[in-house]
Amino acid sequence: MSREQIKESLANLYRAITMIENEDEMEAFLTDLCTIKELQDMAQRLSAAKMLKNGENYLNIASEIGISTATISRVSRALNYGTGGYDMVLEKLKEDAKAPEEEA
Repeated sequence: MSREQIKESLANLYRAITMIENEDEMEAFLTDLCTIKELQDMAQRLSAAKMLKNGENYLNIASEIGISTATISRVSRALNYGTGGYDMVLEKLKEDAKAPEEEA
């Protein structure tokens, strides 16, 4: 695949994801797109990001989630020097968790 084809394929993937309307559609798409291991790895990375943001240390995270400290280090680098994706998603998840409480 050429660099231009890869760029176009990634753009199509990002566009497809933004068109997903709910959690059931996302689950169906990601289950078809990814292996169970890939989904578990992504979920673990997101959990590690949340724990890092909450001040947990690498060894506690590795023990609790079952991922390597190298992966935790990669997540930490993304949190500190990445594009803000983890921060954005973690904030949205935090807001979503608060939403039912505010409506009650």
